[in-house]
Amino acid sequence: MRIDAHQHFWKYSAVDYPWIGAGMERLARDYLPDELMAAAAPAGIGGSVAVQARQSVEESRWLLALAEVHASIRGVVGWVDLQSDGVPAELAELAAHDRFVGVRHVVQDEPDPRFLLGDEFVRGLRQLHLFGLTYDLLLFPHQLPAAVELAGLLPEQPFVLDHLAKPRIKAGEIESWRRDIKNLARHKHVCCKVSGLVTEADWKGWQPTDFIPYLDVALEAFGPERLMVGSDWPVCLLAGEYAAVAAIPREYFARLSAGEQEAVWGGTAARFYGLE
Repeated sequence: MRIDAHQHFWKYSAVDYPWIGAGMERLARDYLPDELMAAAAPAGIGGSVAVQARQSVEESRWLLALAEVHASIRGVVGWVDLQSDGVPAELAELAAHDRFVGVRHVVQDEPDPRFLLGDEFVRGLRQLHLFGLTYDLLLFPHQLPAAVELAGLLPEQPFVLDHLAKPRIKAGEIESWRRDIKNLARHKHVCCKVSGLVTEADWKGWQPTDFIPYLDVALEAFGPERLMVGSDWPVCLLAGEYAAVAAIPREYFARLSAGEQEAVWGGTAARFYGLE
């Protein structure tokens, strides 16, 4: 089964999703599992990993409740306050659900480029492997050096980099990002998601060739056994329909062997997240 390794669900309200601002009106409504699978099935996708879009434990519980009803949700990456003294109890509650597979924090919005290395945050991160949980790194390129350092500090913790750290594709910037991606990939317990790229390009004018230099770096650095494809639906809809977004990795990875394609389209995600 092909797995969409990164997508989101929400019941929209302006209060809960303040990041959906001007120019993003298409996202200002509910997005739920049946709609995702209707869009994803033609691309051969049979399941997905639902990732947090709000920094609240309440949303984590809601995503798990969705997963109980929709078998297509193979795993949930939720949120807990990793800087809180109560994190062990919250992790114990959530990890009791077999679909709860990992945690994410919106580090990209943190002003400190070394936020990941804060004492309290690292203390929380050290709890995750005790519960068999992964961690999704949501970063901008300038935060990659801290991620490299973090990976070296926590060799027991499985990490996955979301969206290739959001390289500045529209601006064509690549050199410093390439250096830091290669440094991160030297840590074998770090995987990478081929996701979220269209929204880093020109929303209205991108071409499939715009992504090739960045995909080349990711494939060389991580190899197919540590890459997983995700749509970032519905956020991707700002720059392209599901079919157009899925066509980018489909065409790029067509050069790989059948086994390597199986890895990037589901095998890596299933192994990393421990999906049933």
